[in-house]
Amino acid sequence: MLKRSDDMQQTADISRKTLALVLAGGEGSRLKQLTRWRAKPAVPFGGKYRIIDFVLSNCVNSGIRKIGVVTQYKSHSLIRHIQRAWSFMRYEAGEFVELLPAQQRVDKGWYEGTADAIYQNIDILRHHTPNYVLILGGDHIYTMDYTRMLVAHQQSGADVTVGCIEVPIEEASDFGVMSIDDNMKITRFTEKPANPEPIPGKPGSALVSMGIYVFSSEFLYRTLIADKANPNSSRDFGKDIIPGVIASHNVKAFPFTDETGGPAYWRDVGTLEAFWKSNLDLCSISPDLNLYDRDWPIWTYQPQLPPAKFTFDDEGRRGEAIDSMVSGGCIISGARIKRSVISSDCRVHSYSLIKDTVVLPQVEIGRNCRIQNAVIDKDCEIPEGTVIGEDLEADRQRFYVDESGIVLVTPDMLGQNIHMTR
Repeated sequence: MLKRSDDMQQTADISRKTLALVLAGGEGSRLKQLTRWRAKPAVPFGGKYRIIDFVLSNCVNSGIRKIGVVTQYKSHSLIRHIQRAWSFMRYEAGEFVELLPAQQRVDKGWYEGTADAIYQNIDILRHHTPNYVLILGGDHIYTMDYTRMLVAHQQSGADVTVGCIEVPIEEASDFGVMSIDDNMKITRFTEKPANPEPIPGKPGSALVSMGIYVFSSEFLYRTLIADKANPNSSRDFGKDIIPGVIASHNVKAFPFTDETGGPAYWRDVGTLEAFWKSNLDLCSISPDLNLYDRDWPIWTYQPQLPPAKFTFDDEGRRGEAIDSMVSGGCIISGARIKRSVISSDCRVHSYSLIKDTVVLPQVEIGRNCRIQNAVIDKDCEIPEGTVIGEDLEADRQRFYVDESGIVLVTPDMLGQNIHMTR
């Protein structure tokens, strides 16, 4: 019993001594028009959340309550969401979610890369006097207890620890790929290689970075200052910082695994297809990402909306949803929803059929519409009788269609130039 108590105290201590920095300034251009008016971490996900809510919830659920969010690209809706959803922190108790926009603290320019985004706030980091700095991406979907990684970093005496996960070899070129020895020391790290190196004995898999780094704070400061003085650096953790310290310092890997020892759930939703798939995965009977885990809640801002309502029970005009998620404030009025995510405050009118589709908040779909294999952006008004997803050549004339056949529909494409904060 004493051992468990000591372990819990160690976990609590290391959480209090950690400052988390969430890199949330990326454009997310691979999501196409979904990020035209918003930063990628601000994109709605899972019916009622924003992408950034997952990493921030991981921090809070892990006991890490000193958090900075680094913003840059079209950040207004992201900042607004954080102010609404995450203002419950009490600064007087040593808790905060602090916004760190690009503000020319060091140079007269924008953040040049992920490492430069941290470097330009180095005075703020020092002010908070952390023992450890946890650097996180703000654009991935997963649940993770960061204290396990922090404890492993402390016990190993590492200068930096990199969170990693196994992915299929054909997907590895989108990530930083690493090789490790028997002691989990990283021996090689290559950012987005054309020919990824497989895991020894597993030719179909590669070990890739999750974009999660634990640094001992003083080592981080020294490394960032040295990187800033290097004229050949691109100021990026994956391209410059991690490869540059592997040979001379103790750089460890921390595999992210589930209770069986296999790769845990972690999704980069950086493409339209990945975003669509990850949303629809939530409609599975037993989804890999459990949003119903009361021990690991996903926090967010949500307006005071009434429960979802399903109306009419006539033949051919029955409000129903099958294998779907329907959020608060929605009215499904004589329409059928199959294998779809319907986000908050949407209206779907009579005789319409929505299949395998992700509908973002505040969308209105008129009567007699048929929509499948699509992502409908926030605030769209779909006219009566619209057909989407059945004739991709026709869809390409009006909307964006990706290589997998997923159709993206935005207000701009519908001629509804709302030009509003998203």
